[in-house]
Amino acid sequence: MGKKYNPNSPESVFKRLYGVKPDTFEKMTEILQKEYDKMHKAGGSPPKLTVKDKLTVTLKYLREYRTMESIGADYGVSKSTVCESIQWVENTLTEDKTFKLPGKKVLKETSDTIQYMIVDVTESPIQRPKKGQKEYYSGKKNATR
Repeated sequence: MGKKYNPNSPESVFKRLYGVKPDTFEKMTEILQKEYDKMHKAGGSPPKLTVKDKLTVTLKYLREYRTMESIGADYGVSKSTVCESIQWVENTLTEDKTFKLPGKKVLKETSDTIQYMIVDVTESPIQRPKKGQKEYYSGKKNATR
């Protein structure tokens, strides 16, 4: 008989928080630490974020859709530090090729039926040209209702 799913187990809680299982998190940390050690053999000043923090920041960013400023405030670092950390983690894990998404063929083979479709229809402002604006004028510019 298989293992029974327990939504309150530490592994289930971890997966809900970070989007990966603890074993996967540890494997990612090992890959990142190995690459970090190669890059920083000579020493230097200590990093603002540890390798584990960089991975956690990346997973939180991808999982929670929080702003980089918000995550940076939690760790006492700037938005640029968070951005650099996320880019480094994504690039390092992509180059390692241990973790990869299935290709297009796998996605096509799985199912041809769509059960749900989500469309973002949020209005967003656009910059209008100073000259020749009549070409782009929709008639809604000064509409009040």
